[in-house]
Formats: sequence, C-alpha cells, structure tokens
Amino acid sequence: MNREHDEIAVVGAGLAGCLLACFLARRGYRVALYERRPDPRTGRVERGRSINLALSERGLDALRRIGLDEQVMADALPMRGRMIHPVAGEPQFQSYSSSGDRAINSISRGALNNALLDAATARPGVRAVFDHRLVGLDPATGDLTFETPEGKVTANAPVVLGADGAGSAVRGQLLAHGLLTESLDFLDYGYKELTVPPAGGDFALDPDALHIWPRGTSMMIALPNPDRSFTCTLFWPTHGTAAFASLGSPAAIERHFAEHYPDLVPLAPNLVDDYQHNPVGVLGTVRCTPWQANGKVGLLGDAAHAIVPFYGQGANCALEDVVELDRCLDECGDDWSAALPLFQQRRQGNAEAIARMALANFVEMRDKVASPLFQLGRRVEHALERALPGRYVSRYELVSFSTTPYAEVARRVRRQHQALGVVAAGAAALLVGAAGMVLGRGRRR
Repeated sequence: MNREHDEIAVVGAGLAGCLLACFLARRGYRVALYERRPDPRTGRVERGRSINLALSERGLDALRRIGLDEQVMADALPMRGRMIHPVAGEPQFQSYSSSGDRAINSISRGALNNALLDAATARPGVRAVFDHRLVGLDPATGDLTFETPEGKVTANAPVVLGADGAGSAVRGQLLAHGLLTESLDFLDYGYKELTVPPAGGDFALDPDALHIWPRGTSMMIALPNPDRSFTCTLFWPTHGTAAFASLGSPAAIERHFAEHYPDLVPLAPNLVDDYQHNPVGVLGTVRCTPWQANGKVGLLGDAAHAIVPFYGQGANCALEDVVELDRCLDECGDDWSAALPLFQQRRQGNAEAIARMALANFVEMRDKVASPLFQLGRRVEHALERALPGRYVSRYELVSFSTTPYAEVARRVRRQHQALGVVAAGAAALLVGAAGMVLGRGRRR
C-alpha cells in the first residue's frame, strides 16, 4: 500500500482506536477514524455510562510511547489500596503493594478518550468522522458502508481495523461472512452507577483508595474523581430477589441501602434518582477467532477479547494491544498480511489469561476481601515480597504494576505457589519429625 495516498480505516474512536491512530500516523500512515457516536468532545455524555478507569502500568506504558502520560496523569487520582466497608464497623484499608507506595490511578474514561482523540487528530494525515455507523464491510476488497444522518456513505481502505468495542460491528461483519467464530459469555450480573458528591467542598470518602462494599453475592465500588465526587458502581444480580428490578419504589430503595450500605446513604443525596434513572449495563466476556481476515481486516481491544472489569484491566489491555501491534509491524516490515496473524499469536493467550483472572477477581472482591483469612493471606504475601524482593511478586503487582505478559503472570504465580507448597510441606514434615523425636525420648525415659 502507498502510505502517502491510501488511508487505513480504524473503526471506533474510543481509547484503543485513537491510540492506534496515533501509532499508525507515527509510522507514516494516513488514517480515517470512523465513530458511530457524535464527537465526545461536544459534551453529550450518556447518563450512567461513565465508569471510571483504573489506569495502571500497561496503559501508562502505551501513553508514554506517544508522550501523553504526563498530560493524562495530571488529572489522575492515585489509589494505593482497597478500602473495605463492612455493613457495621469501621472501614479497613488493604494496600495494593508490599511497600504501600504503588498505586493504580482513577481517571475519567471520557477525559482520557478526549485527550487521545485530540492527540490523534493533531497528527498529520489523521481525520476523525463521527455519526458513522458501520453497516457493511467486504473483507476481500475493504469496501465499507456507513449509515449517517445524511444517509448511507461508502469508503474503501487497504486495511480495516476494528477497535469498536465489545459489540464490534467489524467483528459482526466478519461473522456474517463466515470468517470467524465467536462466543459471548454474559454474567448473571449487571452494573448501575451512583454518585457521591463532594461534602463541604471536599471528598466525602478517602480519595487515596478504591472503596469496596463486599456483600457476598453482590458488591459496590467507588472511585474518586478530580471534581472531588465519587463514581459508585453497583454490581448486582440481574435476576432474583436481590436483582436491580427487585427495588421498585423510592421507599424500597432507601430501605435496602439503609440495611446493606448504611454508610453510603448520608453521602448520596441523589441516591434514589440515580438508582431509578441510570441504566443497567451488561457484563460479559467476548472471545473470537481468528482476529483477522485476508491479512487486511483485523480486530483488537474489546472487539477481539472483551473482559469483565473486575481487575481494572480492560482498557489497559486494549492499549497494550496497540503497542504489540506496532511491534509486530516493526518485525514484519509493515507487511499487514504477516503482522495481523502474528499479533493474534502474541496476544490471544494473554487476553485469555486476563479474562480468567478478571472473573476470579470478581469472586475475590465480592466474597473474600472482608474475610479475616483472606486478609491474613495478603499480609503473608506482602511479607514474602519484602523478604524475597524480585523473587516473589504477587499476582496483583505483576498485573497492575508491570508489563509482564498476562499469560506469564499466571505461570509465574502458579510456580510461586507450588514452591511455597513444597516449603510448607517440608516445614510441616520437620515439625512432625521433631515432635516424634521428643515423644520418643519421653518414652525411653
């Protein structure tokens, strides 16, 4: 392809799509960013869809590569651990790292998207087109058809990249052409957002933590915002007596929160209104294969491998995808027919590993974090990290504070646990042996 004249089509002007446009422009490509929604910089934000992001090292590494990390981090709020809110009693803080100084960063998804979109459109050769919904794609020719407010429009691109999220239209087109298989595994849980406004001009909760209200089969979390509010997200079952629909009246909503989240009630004056009018979102894992067709249509980010949000890695993983695709293009001399299959080979195992870890972390957050046994285990883990620096590293630190491939994280943690099991078994055997010797001496006497 002729980089100066041919225009790569990136469908989806979200986080991954905008970052991808930046990386491609740096390589000398012309890029058209197509987005089905209006320009997000106009300020038209859908109510109750502002889930904050927990930006960690993988996402920051991607932003550093285009010099955007300092700008984004200027409005970030570092969270150094979890604040666990029991039904009764005082909240308890659990540090994310053994040193206590490492943090994940609460940022606004919208603010990050706007910063990336500005960075992309500021690059020569990049244009963004909004209100363009993809309704047709010929994977063999690169012909695209979009629905717009003015009617249908067509375009053509030598390479089409789908970065259009879990409900990807590009993936849907490949599926319709029989070029991939997909599985959509939805949880029997949904999410709904609430807001805790500033109290007396300051944060109503500790801003240095991610707050969790674990309630066994459900939970709520809260992340701080630069305006000193908190965005709270309920993760509740979608069916049964504890589902969102089970609270039908303002009185029922107030009674339920007073019983299960008593410390939230005085902090959330708009609780009932938020609950009644903010939508319920779905949660699920998307898997598909292959991620590319004909060496000219490819998927990345949530379009290829959406995951549940419970490890705070969805956006981080998608941004890391862009870095890996850029690396594959380097290694393949910008031969897309070689780079796209290589990208899938490198990333699919890692995407599956973080998908499994995210599901497991949901159980940990809603069921285990309040358990004294779990808390003891975390203290032991942090003690091991301090005693064996660099040799023993927790899963959380490897996922959130390094760029170690997700699949390697899973393998390393498994090896660490096996080694600890051997040590524990050996120690137990020594204790049993020592006890036997003492008893034997007693009998000889």
